[in-house]
Amino acid sequence: MSVVRDLRVLLHFRNFRRLLVVRLLSQGADGVYQVALAAYVVFSPEKQTSAAAIASAMAVLLLPYSLVGPFAGALLDRWRRRQVFLYGNLLRALMASATAVLIVAHVPDWLFYVSALCVTAVNRFVLSGLSAALPRVVDTERLVIANSLSPTAGTLAATAGGGLAFVVRLVVADSDAAVVLLGAFLYLCGALASLRMAADLLGPDRARTQPGLGTALSSTARDLAAAVRHLAAPPRREAAWALAAMSLMRFCYGALLVMLLMLCRYSLTSDTDEGLALLGLALGASGAGFFAAAVVTPWAAGRLGPGRWIVVCAAAAAVLEPALGLPFATVPLLVAAFVLGLTTQGSKIATDTVVQASVDDAFRGRIFSVYDVLFNVAFVGAAAVAALMLPPDGRSIPLVVTIAVIYGGVAAAMARFEHQ
Repeated sequence: MSVVRDLRVLLHFRNFRRLLVVRLLSQGADGVYQVALAAYVVFSPEKQTSAAAIASAMAVLLLPYSLVGPFAGALLDRWRRRQVFLYGNLLRALMASATAVLIVAHVPDWLFYVSALCVTAVNRFVLSGLSAALPRVVDTERLVIANSLSPTAGTLAATAGGGLAFVVRLVVADSDAAVVLLGAFLYLCGALASLRMAADLLGPDRARTQPGLGTALSSTARDLAAAVRHLAAPPRREAAWALAAMSLMRFCYGALLVMLLMLCRYSLTSDTDEGLALLGLALGASGAGFFAAAVVTPWAAGRLGPGRWIVVCAAAAAVLEPALGLPFATVPLLVAAFVLGLTTQGSKIATDTVVQASVDDAFRGRIFSVYDVLFNVAFVGAAAVAALMLPPDGRSIPLVVTIAVIYGGVAAAMARFEHQ
């Protein structure tokens, strides 16, 4: 397979291997920590979880990406990236350990969320630094391959970390604090792994004079505004439509995830451990859909075009989501998780392709920053809407129908644009 061959070539670069290990450990720890947070908020037997509590947890996990992400570069260009990995992971290990203590101490929820927010806020700097450091560890010829495979490997590591967290929670120790401590240990390993690289290896280049921090931050805000104007211009209309479609589909996916969490907690089973295991199966099915999308989308988008592939994904979701979701039964919901994983990730890959092909290179990075904000705000907004619509047991016919209508609207709007 070409992917295996490309990865084998990249692994010949010693410092790429070392940077990849830092990524795998850091994002694996993220997966563990996020599952631990979900388990504590949703599946603690002593808690009467509500959709509003789930929405709050999602906001804690995702809003730092949206608020900090676009401005992370202004700081990363002033800090040695190796040190960001070292001290960022050490700080997350410390804060995750504090989170475990707070879980055991049964403190008020707001204090727990503050601790979790501190852990996830640092994540944006680490992930941005990992991407920015890639050109320092591979040659120009292989940079595109590295940019493709390295984040994918990180996503798989996060998925594996989430699976490990489920195993620890259900088999080894029925304790959310123990799972959080596992995440803290992996963060610590990520920090120690970064020490295998020289402090100055990953940049940034100190020879260039940097503007003041205030100037850099205000310049970032102006650059983002310029990126939005660039995207709104007629030559980039397809990219703008694709971003809007993807944001709406991300909204749908987020709302259905909240519903799934409530169903696993209260409706599909009365046992919290069984509910957590069922959630793990559903997330695994969705992850399989993500993988299937990575295999199918290059062929489908090549045959149909990226825009038409988005139409197919949205239309399939509009038909299958209510058909599989309205019975509120375990097996159809697992199938629905796979379908929605496939259609959501398939649309995202197609959207990435449209944006990369449509926007000018000088604006591409800023457009993807805007994309990142839209992606996460849509997810958090979906959780908030679901919190308003869902009953305590998670069975909401209006929510399922509303999501189907949104999917259908996305398919119709994109189809109309593609036929212009």
